[in-house]
Order: sequence, then C-alpha cells, then structure tokens
Amino acid sequence: MDMLVMLLAYCVELKKQSSCSVHLVNKTDDYVAFKVKTTSPKRYCVRPNTGVILPRSTCDFTVTMQAQKAAPPDMQLRDKFLVQSTVVSYGTMDEEIMPSSFSKANGRYIEENKMRVILVSPPHFPVPQPINGALKQEPVYEAPNLKETPVSTNQEMNGVENLHPFHVAKDVEDLKLKLNVLEVKLNEAENTVTRLKEENGAAIQEREKLQQEIILFRRKCMAGTQVGFPFLFLVFMTIVGVALGYLLHP
Repeated sequence: MDMLVMLLAYCVELKKQSSCSVHLVNKTDDYVAFKVKTTSPKRYCVRPNTGVILPRSTCDFTVTMQAQKAAPPDMQLRDKFLVQSTVVSYGTMDEEIMPSSFSKANGRYIEENKMRVILVSPPHFPVPQPINGALKQEPVYEAPNLKETPVSTNQEMNGVENLHPFHVAKDVEDLKLKLNVLEVKLNEAENTVTRLKEENGAAIQEREKLQQEIILFRRKCMAGTQVGFPFLFLVFMTIVGVALGYLLHP
C-alpha cells in the first residue's frame, strides 16, 4: 500500500473558514479503506472522514478549519491529523466501513500517515510537500464529517440581526392575506359540495316520486280495463239478441 499524504497548509483570514484538500493515492491492486482522525475535532471538519479507494485509483477529502477570531501566536498550531488505511475485501463500499476495520487487536495491518498543520498569511501560500518524518504522539480523535456548514460567521449573524422590523411585519401580513384567501376558497368549495349533494338528493326524490306515479297510473289502467270489459260484452250480446229475435219473429 503506497499512499501520498500532503501537508495541510491553511491561508488564514480572520473570521473566515479555511479549507484544504488532501489527495490520497492507492497504488495497489487491493481495495483500501481510509479513516481520518485529528487532535482537535472541534476546530476541523473532514468531508468525508472515511471511505474506500479502488485499486489504482485516487481519492480526495477536504479539511475545513473553523473561522478564527484571532491569529495564533507566531502563526503556530500544534494540531495534527492521522490518516489510517488498511486493505479490505474486494467490492467493499464506503457505508460498510466500521470502526473495527481499523482495529489492530486482531492482527490487522494498519498503515498510518501523520500530518501537521501550518498557517500562512495571504498571499504567501507555499506548495504542499510530503511529510515522511515522525511527529510527536498526541491523542487523536475521529474527525467530524458534517453535512452542512457548521458555523455562520459573525458578519452573517449581524446581517440577520439588522433586518428591519417593517419587512418582517409586511411578510407576516402577506402570509395572513394569503391564508384568508385560501380559507375563503375552501369555504366556497365546501358550500358547492353541499349544494351539489342537496341537488342530487332532490333529483333522487323526484325520480322516486315519478316512478310511484307511473306505477299508480298503470294500476288504474288495468283496473279500468277489468271493470269495463264485461259491460261492453253485455251490450254487444243484447244487440245480438235483439237482432236475432227480430229475425225469428217476423
């Protein structure tokens, strides 16, 4: 495993965050997992702080230093970083990396590369150089991997505090007006639904009433037919009888 770890050099500007990119190179034919630790986890955030480098590939991670209110004495910091790397199984993904992957208890070989931090004033920014010498041992912690910008600058906060109350009140009034309009439209929609339901109910009742009237009309027609048929038959028979009697008795 052959990794090149660059020196962390920051161009310091007060009350502004500073970032530095670190380039890792995997010159082996194995999958290599890496993990970044620092002695000052509150001062820096690393993105990403763990990952897997494919065979014969490279990977970059960014170290961001929080905004400094004042420059350190003599522009010197004792902060250090430790990059651990180890061979993992073929096809291992970033999310599969566990803290136990970098444990030496089971005899796993862990390669470690140490970095120190130097501060420079703009515009004098040196070219990064590899570090091969051993540094003084100090406790190291896993570098935080924040998904959002951790801290706002004082200038940004002052901009929020200086918002005029008039603009805030106007925005509130606009929101209230929009809310009232939505409530009116909602009431109109509810009234329309209620009216349609009432009209539908009235139409159903009217249809049932018409059906009942049709049934009653049919019953009356059938009853009239049954009552009138014998009467006509009797009249017809009477006429026939009279005609026959007239013919038989001249």
